[in-house]
Amino acid sequence: MKPAHQPPMDIDRLPFASTITEQSLALAYHHYENFPVASVFLPRHLREPIGLIYSFARQADDFADEGDLTIQQRLDLFDGFREELNLLQAYIKPLTPFFETLGDMIRAKKLPLELFYDLLDAFGQDVTKIRYQNYSEILDYCRRSANPIGRLLLHLYREVNTENLQLSDNICTALQIINFLQDIAIDFQKNEGKQRIYMCQDELSTFNLNEQNIAAFIAGERTNERWQSFMQFNLQRVSQLLLSGKPLGRTLKGRIGFEMRMIIAGGERIIAKIGNVNGDIFQHRPTLNSWDWVTILLKALLKL
Repeated sequence: MKPAHQPPMDIDRLPFASTITEQSLALAYHHYENFPVASVFLPRHLREPIGLIYSFARQADDFADEGDLTIQQRLDLFDGFREELNLLQAYIKPLTPFFETLGDMIRAKKLPLELFYDLLDAFGQDVTKIRYQNYSEILDYCRRSANPIGRLLLHLYREVNTENLQLSDNICTALQIINFLQDIAIDFQKNEGKQRIYMCQDELSTFNLNEQNIAAFIAGERTNERWQSFMQFNLQRVSQLLLSGKPLGRTLKGRIGFEMRMIIAGGERIIAKIGNVNGDIFQHRPTLNSWDWVTILLKALLKL
């Protein structure tokens, strides 16, 4: 897990990294994640582009959450990234080596620049928006925070079509929501005073729950039947969403398809682990252990 109040990662200062792409891959592996990133199972020619994409997203995400910066300082960091994208869009040399390397890759791989803007919009929203009224607002956030990653991967794989894009969106949205579910306590305590909640306010109310309940559970109070029912509702919905995207793991061939099946299986394992503790992610936050990875590997191999 990333330590609290860690300053945004500076890829130019990572050890043992002599090039921007090596730094990006180092950043990908340096951060805590549940799902494979620039995995050894991917074709070698895609690892560096994926590492660059991940580095862009990871740094932007850190702008919103890490360190002790003020809101304005965080927004200024996003403005800096956005200005770099504007320079790329205008075919002007970027100001930093990272964006110069990223821009070369974007042009070489013919990636849509708007997907990078979407990522910035979503992570920038995290600075100022800390409540989500309903599921439509959550889906809109996922459309910009998670779905662009899947779409960029499809462009790299040269597997872009209407059906694949929809399947990818379903998977990426599901993975983002799974992350929300396992990190309810962490998000609530990020950047002291923020108390960010990605759980839908109207659905919490439907199950007769509120923010005080979440705070009490974090403080050690045992979860109740209302919370268990609320979490079961969310797990069933996200499980169906992930399942609806699962055919993409069989549509994509070779090592790329195998990587996708591993990602999907990883999401399924986290869902199962949350269910096994009746939704009590406060005392039993699910993470993937060695045995889980064996299960994930077998499911990917057998296309289950």
